[in-house]
Amino acid sequence: MSDRPIILGIVGDSAAGKTTLTRGIAQILGKENVTVIGTDDYHRYDRHQRAELSITALHPDCNYLDIMQQHLTLLRNGQPILKPIYSHTTGTFEAPQYIKPNKFVIVEGLLGYSTPAARDCYDVKVFLAPPESLRTAWKIQRDTLKRGYTEAQVLTELQKRESDSAQFIRPQRQWADLVVSFYPPSNESDEGNSLLNVRLVLRPTISHPDLSDVLEPDGSDTPPAIRLNLDRDMGKPVDVLEVDSHATSENISMLEQVICADLPDLHQVCDREINLMGVIAGTTGEILQSYPLALTQLLITHYMLKATQAHQ
Repeated sequence: MSDRPIILGIVGDSAAGKTTLTRGIAQILGKENVTVIGTDDYHRYDRHQRAELSITALHPDCNYLDIMQQHLTLLRNGQPILKPIYSHTTGTFEAPQYIKPNKFVIVEGLLGYSTPAARDCYDVKVFLAPPESLRTAWKIQRDTLKRGYTEAQVLTELQKRESDSAQFIRPQRQWADLVVSFYPPSNESDEGNSLLNVRLVLRPTISHPDLSDVLEPDGSDTPPAIRLNLDRDMGKPVDVLEVDSHATSENISMLEQVICADLPDLHQVCDREINLMGVIAGTTGEILQSYPLALTQLLITHYMLKATQAHQ
């Protein structure tokens, strides 16, 4: 189908940054062009039932993965779905919503790559893998401020979830085209700092823009703020793109132009001021800009538009 939606998957553990990344990409593509699906809506049990059954939301048995898979297939074919709604605020289910897919569909959640049929529905698959210490800090901040938990309750829940996280969530990394790991600079003692470095594992499962010409070593003893190297991930060869938090707009402007030049449809994004991308709220509510986040958003947008081009 040449007119079917392009589907992006963003999978990662709880509080890995999925929603932040999803919102940024949707803003670049135009919110009117994007349908966002959260796979947490396919939980089988509400919060009270999970506690009674001693099962976590990360376990496949706690989710209607078969219904999620069916809905992804319908969306890929351009068909509407009647999607369940799970409220993280109350821990209960609300009335389902009638959802029609737009030009782009972003599916974010815990178990999006857990079945072969579900994986086949995505055009681009992203996995978020921040250091566990950083994810813990993010989860404490989010769940205490937005979901009514105490810090002690969050830490207890993380302990209960650890075995399921190791068994069911982290292994999905192997299916991703792009693995995104935001992490604090080595000289930064506060891991909650809003401005982070990023490490992007570029798997050969999709076509990446050729960045080698603009990222050749300059012979300096000081590592450049943006680096492209060969490495291995899960035993397989990959390219790794790293962007440091201190990168400036000048540092990434040439890289941005290479990405944009690869697809004419990206020029409407690239012609904007780069300060429209990578905008986040700081730990005290101030508005900050992360160039590593901006470049990650732009690169994922590139993959989605490339997939659109392939299906025209």
